[in-house]
Amino acid sequence: MAEVVLFHHVLGLTPGIAELASELRRAGHTVHTPDMYEGKTFATLQEGMAHVQSLGFLAVAQRGVDAVAGLPEDLVYMGYSLGAAPAQKLAQTRPGAMGAVLIAGCLPSAELGGPWPASVPLQVHAQENDPEFDNGYDLPVARALVEEAADGELFLYPGDKHFFADSSTPDHDPTTTRRLLENVLAFLARV
Repeated sequence: MAEVVLFHHVLGLTPGIAELASELRRAGHTVHTPDMYEGKTFATLQEGMAHVQSLGFLAVAQRGVDAVAGLPEDLVYMGYSLGAAPAQKLAQTRPGAMGAVLIAGCLPSAELGGPWPASVPLQVHAQENDPEFDNGYDLPVARALVEEAADGELFLYPGDKHFFADSSTPDHDPTTTRRLLENVLAFLARV
């Protein structure tokens, strides 16, 4: 079984992110859910982004990186949207990374100490028409990142929601969440 660190999205460590972690735990994995917002959650993308801007994007991402300091090296890093930044940075730079799962967000590997390490498998997931992902930036970056990884997969699901895998949001899509979990669990079984 894998040990996973799941970094939350811009709304914070919502009940839906906790539920996603619980699904992975039910499958036998150990899952850590650092709270980069220190207990705050937000109802909308705009509110969450205002909070990130008040703290500074790099400061929030650094909170995620700092959260793993006491954890073992052989981890799978999983990040949802905003949480993809610390997940990707750790997967690319922290020794012993077992894999990375990025949901609805990613950055060019060069911005995080690239290139993508050949020994680290990667999955990227998003709904194909999510305006926050299919924005002329994230989707091309995801395609390039998956190409760069020796073992990379891009999963584009039907739909146009950003928070599709968070059951505590109006965007939640149970069918796509099930497919996401199936793909992630298969990934965790082989890393």
